[in-house]
Amino acid sequence: LAQKYDPQKEAELRTWIESVTGKQIGPDFQKGLKDGVILCELMNKLQPNAVRKINRSAQNWHQLENLSNFIKAMASYGMNPVDLFEANDLFESGNLTQVQVSLLALAGMAKTKGLQSGVDIGVKYSEKQQRNFDEAKMKAGQCVIGLQMGTNKCASQSGMTAYGTRRHLYDPKNQILPPMDHSTISLQMGTNKCASQVGMTAPGTRRHIYDAKTGTEKCDNSSMSLQMGSNQGANQSGQVFGLGRQIYDPKYCPQGSQGEVANSAGDQSGDPPGYHYYREEEES
Repeated sequence: LAQKYDPQKEAELRTWIESVTGKQIGPDFQKGLKDGVILCELMNKLQPNAVRKINRSAQNWHQLENLSNFIKAMASYGMNPVDLFEANDLFESGNLTQVQVSLLALAGMAKTKGLQSGVDIGVKYSEKQQRNFDEAKMKAGQCVIGLQMGTNKCASQSGMTAYGTRRHLYDPKNQILPPMDHSTISLQMGTNKCASQVGMTAPGTRRHIYDAKTGTEKCDNSSMSLQMGSNQGANQSGQVFGLGRQIYDPKYCPQGSQGEVANSAGDQSGDPPGYHYYREEEES
């Protein structure tokens, strides 16, 4: 903060305060303003009766009271709170940079309010320019779309060629033909006009290679190949669901005699000849 202190601004403030109050600050700027007497008189010049009581005693608490009254008078004069300094910033040299900023802001506020002085110091505050519109004007403005939102006014696709058409370069010097009609769609873009599936073989059929020289015959491509699978003539005859699965083991199933084999051949139970299985005797 000490490095931000500007000696040139200090000289300008010294000249301005002395010209307004008619008092001499002295060689030391901080010590000349420490007691707050000159500052209170400056405030009374800018705004009469801003500081009603000025203590001219050498007591510290009297000097601090003068500085506090000066800061309160600056706030009532219209200064921003961020531009004010504290009493210890000047009394104990805690932050002389902030003191300098506050005094420069005070000079700018005085210039804004029309104070005429021989020293041009401070920045004049901007004046508020309030505009009052009637209700009809305000409603009319709500119907206007700002240009920051974008606009499609007068937008069209007139003159645009079809997407995918070739770019024609025309140069009469090189005897290039004039531009072609861009209103038609080029065949390079593809078309499904007159498209059909006539003559297409069924998906999955084998590819037959026909060569007249080798005597290869043409195959019938109109029928569906069995490699694709077929359910023609399919039924569920002979299938049984839920019956027990019989397991045959020659160790436990006795072999029948020839007579039994013959009898089983004439049996009409539906078992194939030569197939023997073991049946448990029913318990009495």
